[in-house]
Formats: sequence, C-alpha cells, structure tokens
Amino acid sequence: MTTPTPAALAALAEEVVSCRACPRLVAWREQVAREKRASFAGEEYWGRPVPGFGDPAARLLIVGLAPAAHGGNRTGRVFTGDRSGDWLFSALYRAGYANQPTSEARDDGLRLDGAYVTASVRCAPPGNRPTVTERDACLPYLAREIELLRRVRVMVALGGFAYQVLARLLPLRPRPAFGHGVEVPTTDGRTVICSYHPSQQNTFTGRLTQAMFDAVLARARALSASTQEEGRRNGRR
Repeated sequence: MTTPTPAALAALAEEVVSCRACPRLVAWREQVAREKRASFAGEEYWGRPVPGFGDPAARLLIVGLAPAAHGGNRTGRVFTGDRSGDWLFSALYRAGYANQPTSEARDDGLRLDGAYVTASVRCAPPGNRPTVTERDACLPYLAREIELLRRVRVMVALGGFAYQVLARLLPLRPRPAFGHGVEVPTTDGRTVICSYHPSQQNTFTGRLTQAMFDAVLARARALSASTQEEGRRNGRR
C-alpha cells in the first residue's frame, strides 16, 4: 500500500484554506480574527479554514468537530492553542505518536509519527455548532483526506458529531449508537473507535479522564499494528 506524497496533502490543504463556501462561517471566523480575545490581542489570527495535520503514512486518523474560535482559528493548526488540544497532543505524546506533548503554534516543532489529525468542519462555527448544510459542505474534504491517507486502518471519532460524519463517509455495518469506547468495523477492514471529545465540558467534569483517553489510543495502536501484521502475512505493505 503506497504512501501519498506530501504534495498531494499539501495541495488539498491549500484548497481547504482558500474555501469560502459557507457565508456564516466565513463571517464568524473573520470577525473573531478581528475582535481578538484580550489575552491574544498582540497576535495575528489565522482566521481561515484549518487543514488537517500529521504523518502522510499515518495508520491512525483522529477526527474532531471544528477549530476553536481562539484555538485553531487563531493558530492555523487543528487542535492547537486550546485546552482540547492540550489534552489531545499530550495523549498522543504518551502513546508514542507525537514528539512533544504540546501544540501551541504552527512553527513549534511538533511532529506526528503514525497519526494524522483533522476536523469534520474546517472553520470555527458560532457556538461551536455548525449547521447541517455547513457540515455537508465540508464532507468532501474529509473524504479526500481519507482517500489520500491510504495506510489508515483506525479512525478515532472525537465526539458524536465526528462519528456521524464518519458514518456518512464509511461503510459501517452495523452502525451502533455513539458511546465512549464503542468500536465499529468497516466492511473494507478498517475500524472506527468512538471517544468522548476532550473538551473542557468533558474533562473538567470527569466524564472523560486521562486514563479513558489513553486507553482509546492504546487500543487504536493495537488494532493498527494487528492489521499491519495481517497485511504483511497477506503480502501487502
């Protein structure tokens, strides 16, 4: 199984960044970039759609909801500069997928090994709630990422929204209800694992603990390793 060239993912990223398909999202992301949070007043906000980030040879794909208004919409990198990202990347570091436990800016030296992180919707939505129309407008970008990331064997859906989006794109049979730790095989040999989103609403209340999140990534690594070994036995790479 070949690895996509970084150029193919870079071309898709450029297309994502230039997108202006959803007027409400364009207006909101740009308003937030102008009317900055006081603690970031001296920074230049990204204020555009946020592309995916990670290893082109990834076997693990992590799908979130959308960039945070003062997180990804500020920094220009998915799950970067907010508390959810702090949780995600520290967990990826502990699981051996990241070279450092923090993600603060696009030029902070973070690298992912074996993992790729993306979002269902690429613009920060008001109230963190994209509409169905906005969700569907972004679906082709995720579909193309999945197509390009040919080595991905496990996808982690962070939250029910991401799970619903993946269910629209993947051959899931059956399709159980979302729940933390729920595993859903696809008919083409991959696996979707559900996890509560690492939002403050979940982490501050204890609904999602560090141990729970680490267990999801450990399971993802185990599953991707087992499918890799099976592929070797069957003569695939």
